[in-house]
Amino acid sequence: MTEKTIEDINTRIADGSVHVVTAEEMPDIVSQLGPEQAAKEVDIVTTGTFGAMCSSGVWMNFGHSDPPIKMQRLWLNDVEAYTGVAAVDAYIGAAQLSSSRGMDYGGAHVIEDLVSGKSIDIHAISQGTDCYPRKLLDTTLTIEDLNQAIMMNPRNAYQKYASASNSSNRLLHTYMGTLLPNCGNITYSGSGVLSPLSNDPEYRTIGFGTRIFLCGTQGYVTGEGTQHDPNDQFGTLMVQGDLKKMDKKYIRAATFNGYGTSLYVGIGIPIPILNSDLAKATAVTDANITTSILDYSVPQRDKPVLRNVTYEELKSGMIDINGHEILTSPLSSFHDARSIATELKEWVKQGKFYPTLPVERISSTRVCKPMKQIKEQLMVVDVMATRITTIRQGLCIEDAAKIIMESSFSHLPVVSEEDKLVGIITAWDIAKAVAENKYNKLDDVMTKDVIKAEATEPIDIAACRLDQHNISAMPVIDKHSKVVGIITSDDFSKLVARRRDK
Repeated sequence: MTEKTIEDINTRIADGSVHVVTAEEMPDIVSQLGPEQAAKEVDIVTTGTFGAMCSSGVWMNFGHSDPPIKMQRLWLNDVEAYTGVAAVDAYIGAAQLSSSRGMDYGGAHVIEDLVSGKSIDIHAISQGTDCYPRKLLDTTLTIEDLNQAIMMNPRNAYQKYASASNSSNRLLHTYMGTLLPNCGNITYSGSGVLSPLSNDPEYRTIGFGTRIFLCGTQGYVTGEGTQHDPNDQFGTLMVQGDLKKMDKKYIRAATFNGYGTSLYVGIGIPIPILNSDLAKATAVTDANITTSILDYSVPQRDKPVLRNVTYEELKSGMIDINGHEILTSPLSSFHDARSIATELKEWVKQGKFYPTLPVERISSTRVCKPMKQIKEQLMVVDVMATRITTIRQGLCIEDAAKIIMESSFSHLPVVSEEDKLVGIITAWDIAKAVAENKYNKLDDVMTKDVIKAEATEPIDIAACRLDQHNISAMPVIDKHSKVVGIITSDDFSKLVARRRDK
């Protein structure tokens, strides 16, 4: 069995005889030569990924002002940074939103602006102390004015991602992009064949201290990433590097409509081919990497699986779900992932990059646990009113007015002959119709695109929907679209009051 050391490989880099290929090229080599001979021929396989990595940010040191200040709160271009450490150290997270611009600008944009050499407005406040008497600071600086700007990302380079679709009849805005109603699209992320962790799933060469390509400069793996879940092939890495040396080509801010900001991060990791096992591992293809398409219309942690797919199928641009062809679209850039793997390959060949083995291995068996919750999650069925009056489709405005007067309800769900929800009419709708001298059938006045809740969904999700659409009530339906109750803003107010009293 072929065995090489990292010293052997680095010697070949130094004398110019090293043989480097990308992870995209390696499968054909292993197919032609077999793992044993491929291990003899190839020294290093380079990988690459470029995608949105929300769990990213930068530690900064600003130096001391005169008189000095201990920054208790700090904003960079109106984006708040964390200052709960030393006097003039701070961490800005990619997903932190601007206090004034909201989702249009966030921590990711501040980081990109710093890398681009732009000036950043600084505003800091403090209560003042004897040794840090200053209470207010306003200034402007660039990245060169910082003593340190260290990118430190708690969770990057997911081994793979679950794909997303949406079986509901409404548009969803998520971290997986905008999902069209009725499974109108499928989004996915990750570079598949080029994914660093898919090429070393047992973490034999990737671990604490591994030197990597990070946003156009050399960085390091500092440990396993948060939510590291190698047991389910969702491993992650914690990485760091010098922001001052990074290339804006490989670090880009993004806004996901209706969700927030994120940072696109470019990562490449060289896999030293020390033996035939590693040669075999780096022969992985898109057809070998499977993931699930999850239904994001279900607002719970464990979402239904619509079907399992390979990255080869996802990259084809079309997936069949229950006989329907659905377009797929990537959220990450395979083009840039390929550029990263190729650029890293050239660095190694030119003697500009020497790989390192980890000083400590990362767990390949850890399981990611869900959050411990000590209070039971209330569902809509626990809060909704079950004494509900409905009105049959086809009746007129006058009929609805009589029912509202007799029942004291201000919202009437409209149901079909099969008792399925088809609309809703309110006291306001009726008053407006009367004012306009319209005594039409309900179908001409009612709201047909009803915002509704499901009896089995968490109450917090329903409350969010009520607020999002600025409405005061929602019919509650079962899995057959039959009305089983109604939930109102008053119900939520009473619930909040009860929680405060406990």
